[in-house]
Amino acid sequence: MEAQTKIEISDAEWEVMRVAWTLGNVTSSQVAEVMADKMGWKTATVKTLLGRLVKKGALRAEKSGRAFTYYPMVEEQPSMDEAVKTLFGHLCQMRVGQTLTDLISETELSQTDIAALQKVLAEKAEHAPEMVECDCVPGTRC
Repeated sequence: MEAQTKIEISDAEWEVMRVAWTLGNVTSSQVAEVMADKMGWKTATVKTLLGRLVKKGALRAEKSGRAFTYYPMVEEQPSMDEAVKTLFGHLCQMRVGQTLTDLISETELSQTDIAALQKVLAEKAEHAPEMVECDCVPGTRC
């Protein structure tokens, strides 16, 4: 895969990418079958989304006979990390902590995930400010 670049993809495109990342390489028929079962999508919808993802550089299409095989051109974890950073960049920085708390409360996590989070939080706690400043409107407080 190439170096990670920032690619903005829609919610529907994320669903297609999840299939491509899981299977490694896919045909439109494979994706259409998974999406029909999972989301009730028609083949034409899947082909449209695959085409968009190729144009955006998230997938590469290779013709093999009459079909195309699609290969992910961006890695899954860096793509997820970038999407979350973008989303959190839109939030008031004073509210990020509560948003993370709510998210963690509602998310199923493994023992390994919890231990990793505890370690990161313990390290951050050593140098964390008492309070995070609002960054919504310069010169104002939330």
